[in-house]
Amino acid sequence: MAQEPGPPGASGGETPTGRTPATPAPVELSDLAALKALAQPRRQRMLQHLTLHGPATSATLARALGLNTGSTSYHLRELARYGFVEETEKEAGAETATAGEGTGVVAGDGETGAERAPGHGRERWWRAVPGDRRFPPRSRQSAEMRHVMDELNHHAYAADLELFEQLQRDSAETGAWADAFPYSRGTIRLTPSELRVFFEEYIALLNRYKRPEAETPADARTVLTRFFAFPVPLTDADADAESDAGAGACAGTGAEVALAHPADAAPGHNRKETEPS
Repeated sequence: MAQEPGPPGASGGETPTGRTPATPAPVELSDLAALKALAQPRRQRMLQHLTLHGPATSATLARALGLNTGSTSYHLRELARYGFVEETEKEAGAETATAGEGTGVVAGDGETGAERAPGHGRERWWRAVPGDRRFPPRSRQSAEMRHVMDELNHHAYAADLELFEQLQRDSAETGAWADAFPYSRGTIRLTPSELRVFFEEYIALLNRYKRPEAETPADARTVLTRFFAFPVPLTDADADAESDAGAGACAGTGAEVALAHPADAAPGHNRKETEPS
């Protein structure tokens, strides 16, 4: 599972052929404190907003998410502490808070005084930090880490479903984008090692389509991509069949047989998309 936050327009509509994309090196998030910081529901919502809509101030996030600037400022600092967001320059045409809008907004500033950059008297704008962030495989997660990961995944998947349902409910799409909803459900029979290769090929394909904002066509839109693959749960009959096959293969050797189910195998990584590249 991995997180990939990135700015809007990171993907284009045509294959950027003839270009070798700069592929970020995978970074494993194994620090429990960092995972707890990321799993906090409000921080998940804030990171999603920065990913989908680009840089924002704490006041902008507060208005968009129905929070107060004191809360968003605190959560932004915690996300920055673990490298999930960072300060950035204000983008041309970016929204500036109007005097009196949002809780704790200073007139004409768009941020609380505490959220001005120290010594500069300017607004603090934040962006999601791109990267290929991966989580430890479940076999290497402690019981506490598994609990945190389950919470993180629950909120992330629920947010994805909410966005998709919102699009179906509220969208008045016309033209080419009205039909631009690729969708696939399938099954394939793979070994754990083959599934790892399959996943890395998917990531390589995703990175082929990523490009700088300056090279992105004007009619491009941010497109959410999600990869989710898991083995079919074993039935009792499947488990018995594997046990019999393993015993037959090792008959007479005196070796202890350990069943290697796909879910028990140690994959290279799990991956979750916070479109943290």
